[in-house]
Amino acid sequence: MAIVFVGGHTRNIGKTSVVAGLIASLPQMEWIAFKVTQFGHGICSANGEPCDCETDAHTIAVTEEKSSSSGTDTSRFLAGGAVRSYWVRTRQGQLAEAMPRVRRELARAKNAIFESNSIIRFLKPDLYLTVLDPAIQDFKSSAQYFLDRADAVLWSGTHSAPEEVAWPSEWLPLLRNKPQFFVGAPEYTNDALTEFVRDRVAAQAPAGG
Repeated sequence: MAIVFVGGHTRNIGKTSVVAGLIASLPQMEWIAFKVTQFGHGICSANGEPCDCETDAHTIAVTEEKSSSSGTDTSRFLAGGAVRSYWVRTRQGQLAEAMPRVRRELARAKNAIFESNSIIRFLKPDLYLTVLDPAIQDFKSSAQYFLDRADAVLWSGTHSAPEEVAWPSEWLPLLRNKPQFFVGAPEYTNDALTEFVRDRVAAQAPAGG
């Protein structure tokens, strides 16, 4: 089984579209897909709404998506061709509590793809892609922490590697020797990226597998 992570430094830069695009481009992988969300204090992991509860029932939620047309991110994964799709929600810092359920689902998967940075604390990916937009300053701590571990950089909304970025420019040297791809609306994937993922995943497969 191959495990692929797609992370990124902030919201609304195409991470979900990258995952959906790779699922659609590589149907032979028979992906099981996960979107991981960690909510801050005061937000319920059961439904993403403001909440004052502190009970165990509201600490984590792992929901299987059943519809490919509901418009949610996880439904987009199903629409792209995922075999199964899950939304994993936890409070900040409590992702470990969801891992037993995640591992149970992985045990019956052929290949898995995650939209997440933080999951790398608990699983070793065969491939970790980070989506970066040089024009957006916000940079999540999880993306920063694992930046040097990315196997490739997906630049969002640009056609060439940037010389200047809105976030600390001293991080750029961490990226320069990594494979670089350029993605944007509407697909956020392309033949070069698909080929890269296919080849890297194939290289991890056991001989004769």
